[in-house]
Amino acid sequence: MTLDQFTREEGQVARRYEYDDATVMAVDFGTGVEDVSVDVVDDTVIVVLADDQYEVELPATAEDAHTFMKNGVLTIELEEER
Repeated sequence: MTLDQFTREEGQVARRYEYDDATVMAVDFGTGVEDVSVDVVDDTVIVVLADDQYEVELPATAEDAHTFMKNGVLTIELEEER
């Protein structure tokens, strides 16, 4: 699912920031998030949070994705093709 579908269906707060050479997406899973695994497989970010799994599709123009989680906020940084 796309970021918009993900946040609408799961009730998460998310933002997307567009820059000339990159896109940054941030999803707030809330405080107290401890047992989290984040992986990027092809064009999908997979988040496993306790017993729940979420998948966020990346844009086709994304060349390289970097993810990190801090204080319950997942950040996905995408470098755009030039």
